Amino acid sequence: MTGPAAGETIVFYDGVCGLCNRLNRFVIARDPGRRFRFSALQGPFARGILGRYGKNPEDLDTFYLLENYGLPSERILAKSRAGLRVLDRIGGIWRLSRALAWLPTTWLDAGYDLIAKTRYSIFGRTETCRIPSPEDRERFVEYE
Repeated sequence: MTGPAAGETIVFYDGVCGLCNRLNRFVIARDPGRRFRFSALQGPFARGILGRYGKNPEDLDTFYLLENYGLPSERILAKSRAGLRVLDRIGGIWRLSRALAWLPTTWLDAGYDLIAKTRYSIFGRTETCRIPSPEDRERFVEYE
């Protein structure tokens, strides 16, 4: 496995979550510039990065976005702030999500946590991480 290139943006997601896998497909379909890479929280790359930031890789209820991988400006966003940043970076109509950015993170994360608690019962759960299609494989860090 080779890691992402410096400056890339990586989405860390729960690889067995039906909602998370749907969200990955949503982002891929709206990212023709291929700006996003993906890494399951259950994988070794995610564990290493999250450990470096003092985050618990066993906390599968949290969605993370790592921006500017390997650069001095590298930063990690979590939960609602990560989701809003992804929508903003997708662009187009999804930039309207900026209107939510003024809300306190605690409020936004309360909504995020409610969805996270019920996502398996609503969207399902798989036994293993989804294997990406051949055309998308290089976008997933563990499948290079």
